[in-house]
Amino acid sequence: MGLRASHTFRVIGLISGTSIDGIDVAAADLHAEDSTVVLTPLGELDVPYPEPLREGLLAALPPNPCTAHELTRLDTGVGQAFADAAVRGAAELAGGGVDLVASLGQTVFHWVEDGHVRGTLQLGQPAWIAERTGLPVCADLRARDVAAGGHGAPLASTLDRLWLRGLAEDTGRPVAALNLGGIANITVVAEGRPVIAYDTGPANALLDLAAHRVSGQRSDVDGRLALGGSVRADLLGRLLADPYFAAAPPKSTGKEHFNADYLDTALAGLEPVDPGDLLATLTELTAVTVADQCRRHGVTTVIASGGGVANPALMAALIRAVGSAVVKTSDDLGLPGAGKEAYLTALLGWLTWCGVPATVPSATGARGPRVLGALVPGARPLILPAPLGGTVTRLRVAEKTG
Repeated sequence: MGLRASHTFRVIGLISGTSIDGIDVAAADLHAEDSTVVLTPLGELDVPYPEPLREGLLAALPPNPCTAHELTRLDTGVGQAFADAAVRGAAELAGGGVDLVASLGQTVFHWVEDGHVRGTLQLGQPAWIAERTGLPVCADLRARDVAAGGHGAPLASTLDRLWLRGLAEDTGRPVAALNLGGIANITVVAEGRPVIAYDTGPANALLDLAAHRVSGQRSDVDGRLALGGSVRADLLGRLLADPYFAAAPPKSTGKEHFNADYLDTALAGLEPVDPGDLLATLTELTAVTVADQCRRHGVTTVIASGGGVANPALMAALIRAVGSAVVKTSDDLGLPGAGKEAYLTALLGWLTWCGVPATVPSATGARGPRVLGALVPGARPLILPAPLGGTVTRLRVAEKTG
């Protein structure tokens, strides 16, 4: 890399996941030390969407129809909400001293056809963020990977392969990073093997849908509904029959597939399913589909993060399903799980800003490494640093000092 410590920048990361409950914000200091990128978490925020905007986003998701007018309105609304969140992040987490904002936006459609991703759409026009903050913005981070033949997801593989490499080497066994968001995805890191990452199937997307149907709540709070029910084997069997689970990686999915129609099709013709049994069965679906893929790759340690970690029913089901594998959280390894995807976004922005490819071709299926995203100037002309050069092979999470 040249300099012992170089390319030091403070970055705000922004993302809203497939659960569409708000914006995750994180601030981080990042710099390079030889072939290691050092990430110092400065803090994270969860900024809820204004309720009308959230309702509009949910109403626009497949299989619902959506007009160009409505899509434009939502793109502006999400961009403005992200801009407000960036301002809060800069002031409350970073003391106002920020070099770059990175945004993964709000995914509303992931176009998968015959196992290939043809396109992906994230809302949240970055010009609103640049205008509001005066800072340069790195956005549209998935499209280049898709254009290069990849799935554009899961981009968590970029962070996970760098972060967990040391743990995989120390244990001599494969390690999986698991994100339990609207969709569950894993990254498998093993010494001497290419990194593998893909979406295993639904997580909170179906749980939240079912909880709202039976209780009017946004989610199964503390897993209470699931803990009060029992798994319906007939329903679980129908859910597991979906071809996605048997498809080979790389693969990706979203709410355009695992949605109300998917659930209704599985329920059709069955004896009535009690609310608790419905949530227990969907919780088991997530747990067993994750565990199946962990066994497929010989994983002995699972590092979990995402909103699902706060669901005791889901975590208990996961621990049962993975058997002898050890389940930990990203917090146990020093990376705050509540903000992990926002820290990932900050890392992606830093890599692009420094001219470093961020794709993991073995994970996304892209033809090769690519520098990701598009840059929007802030209040000043866009002046990038000299490219970092070399190869980043590890990530170390450092403690904040001072």
